Amino acid sequence: MNAVLIALLLLPLLGAAATLAPRTFGADPEVRGRRALRFGTAVTGLVLLLAVALAAGFDHGDPGRMQAVTDVRWIPALDVRLHLGVDGVSLPLLVLTALLTFLCALYSTRRLPDGPGTPSPLAFTGLLLLLEVGMLGTFAVLDLLLFFLAFEVVLIPMYFLIARWGGEGRGPAANRFILYTLLGSAVMLLGLLLLGSEAGTFDMTALAARHGDGLSRTTQVTAALAIGLGLAVKAPMWPLHSWLPDAHTAAPTAGSVLLAGVLLKMGTYGFVRVVLPATPDGAAALAPYLGALAAVGIVYGSLVCLALARPGAGGDLKRLIAYSSVGHMGFVLLGIATLTPTGVNGALFANIGHGLITGLLFFLVGAVKDRYGTADLDRLAGTGTATGAALYGRAPRLGGLLAFAAVASLGLPGLAGFWGELLAMFGSFHPAAGLSRPAYLVFMALAGLGTLLTAAYLLTVVRRVCMGDPAQAPRTDAVPATAPLADVRGYEAAAWSPLAALTVVAGLWPAVLLGLSAPAVKSLLGGG
Repeated sequence: MNAVLIALLLLPLLGAAATLAPRTFGADPEVRGRRALRFGTAVTGLVLLLAVALAAGFDHGDPGRMQAVTDVRWIPALDVRLHLGVDGVSLPLLVLTALLTFLCALYSTRRLPDGPGTPSPLAFTGLLLLLEVGMLGTFAVLDLLLFFLAFEVVLIPMYFLIARWGGEGRGPAANRFILYTLLGSAVMLLGLLLLGSEAGTFDMTALAARHGDGLSRTTQVTAALAIGLGLAVKAPMWPLHSWLPDAHTAAPTAGSVLLAGVLLKMGTYGFVRVVLPATPDGAAALAPYLGALAAVGIVYGSLVCLALARPGAGGDLKRLIAYSSVGHMGFVLLGIATLTPTGVNGALFANIGHGLITGLLFFLVGAVKDRYGTADLDRLAGTGTATGAALYGRAPRLGGLLAFAAVASLGLPGLAGFWGELLAMFGSFHPAAGLSRPAYLVFMALAGLGTLLTAAYLLTVVRRVCMGDPAQAPRTDAVPATAPLADVRGYEAAAWSPLAALTVVAGLWPAVLLGLSAPAVKSLLGGG
């Protein structure tokens, strides 16, 4: 299985390299573009098959053990090793990454994002494959410096996807994205170097096995703070989140799906893989602050979404979903901050649930924007139900899918959004020894308030977009009710159906994910 894991990383890397020789795809630009998009779909499809094979060959009886391991010397002078492996924490994230990248590539063969001038399908394919390399590498490497390298690889392709194929305001949004994440990464690198040099190794499995032995409390707190700041920017944790709404609003559909579905998970994964096991004293010292900021982020994100959803606010639907991610990722950070197996397992489950649901939401919002020519909520809802302009009346399947994704996102029991948030709050009810239970009960109460606010704004969105605003006076700039509107197309159904199906499966059968993560989390927490 180690060969499968190596191939999982090499295949998209070689595919990205192949796009640097455009003549291999044909001399005619139009033919070359079509072939490049099909090539990207084929490569990402093979990567998905390899990820499924890796999951099938994984020893599910011992998910806490690192499997498919490759460990060879790479840069002896720096003691950097090409160390790869997968356990119950990283396996679901690898499969999710491969799935979302394939679905984005498939979707883009028929709906390539627009951009200034003539869009370049070849460049888009190369950037998408390079992005996949960095995302997969982040979840597969077991060396601190390799982790940082993979963490940084994703920044350049995502920057160009936003700057080249994004919508209005793409330039400032891309610049803010790269500046925030690079500054956070610079601080994180200092923490990783401090941790590795003081411990005498950059091996993440060795650091986890030691569980802080040989590191002073000061070193652990300093390293955890520096690493945590870099990870918190990517997570994104309030108040370090301000790059996210602009990036999501400007990004093309494929960029938004991968940004929400995978890139945000890289930050929270780093907390579980590096900070908790390698610096337990530092994690314990910073956990109350992380929990407090997470709870504030949950309420803040929900209140902003509620403000954007109200009539007359001129809220953008993509921007609203972006702010919802601030709240949902707050539950992930709250679960991590409890330092308990229950809370951390909830955080990992919420990672996967959010990736499935928010990926589907951004696909759907992109389709709505393509059809209506706008994502402005007032324009979408301004003509009311009587004219038939609402989504249920004009594209019932699309409207039904949007309503399904919205109720999944608000945490309806039986769907993937429920279990992670519930377990994060359970973990906050009984935090780890040494943490202030009264403080965490306040965090839990704020998180509970956040669930109510989340239901309020998402149901408002469903009512306005899918049913219209019959009480609102017709707007002069509203979308005309007579304009033709296609329902779900074949390629859209192919890209969206797996996400909808997995949202139901994860909600009804949570043991699929929790059975993988629980033993690995106990090991990372020093026996649980």
